[in-house]
Amino acid sequence: MISRRLRITGRVQNVFYRNWFVEQARSLGLDGWVRNRADGSVEALVRGSPGMIDAMVAKAREGSPASRVEQVLVLDDAPAEVPNGFARLPTL
Repeated sequence: MISRRLRITGRVQNVFYRNWFVEQARSLGLDGWVRNRADGSVEALVRGSPGMIDAMVAKAREGSPASRVEQVLVLDDAPAEVPNGFARLPTL
C-alpha cells in the first residue's frame, strides 16, 4: 500500500468533482479523502495499491462530466495517517 496526495486544478469546483471523485475512489477500494481548497483547486489523499493509485490518477485527469481538468500533480508527501474508507472533507 502506498499513499499519494493529489492537487487538481482547472474547472473542478462547483461541477460535482468531489462527489464524483469519492465515487471513483470507493469503486477502486481506496482509502483517503478529497476536499476543495480556497485557491480553487481540489486536494485529495489516496491510499491503495500502486495500480489502483495509477487508475485513480488517470480518472482524476479525466474528471467529472462537467469539469475541465488542467493539471493533476501527484505528490509523495502524503501524511502517514490515512483514514479507512473514503470521505469528502470541508473546504480548506
